[in-house]
Amino acid sequence: MKILFMKEGKGMLTKKKKFFIILGMVVLLVVTGYLNIRLNSSTNVASTPTVSADFFATYRQDRNYTRNLELEYLDAIITSIGSTADYVSTATNKKLALVAQMDRELILEGLISAAGFDDAIVTGSSESLNIIVKSDGLTSNDVAKILTIVVDETKISPTNIKISSIAG
Repeated sequence: MKILFMKEGKGMLTKKKKFFIILGMVVLLVVTGYLNIRLNSSTNVASTPTVSADFFATYRQDRNYTRNLELEYLDAIITSIGSTADYVSTATNKKLALVAQMDRELILEGLISAAGFDDAIVTGSSESLNIIVKSDGLTSNDVAKILTIVVDETKISPTNIKISSIAG
């Protein structure tokens, strides 16, 4: 029995290693996507007046690609025979949180566009948001309009919302 117990313990360590490796890969993908977006946007901003269209399209494409990979990794953990109940629960909760974040960003981007802005990108967490709108400049009325939409929809404090623009 002692040998059987040690083999099971050793198998559990392997499952933990697999989980942390997959988790590390997800984190690296997110960081890579973020850096790709930051480097592309800083390079493109100075180059041409049509930067905003390229920025918004590139950002969305990169964000969707990274999120799809994250969802695939979480699904792999959830469906893996070797995943423990705790890993499946954690992965399921992370997947649900990611889907909720994606839904919130989509709703906010739509509401901001409906308020008269050509395009908008929303990123952030449950506690703070960054909003980038396509505009040649934001007036105080524009900022107030965006803040009203975001605060009404999310209940996030205006002090935790950063709004910026990219010329269109």
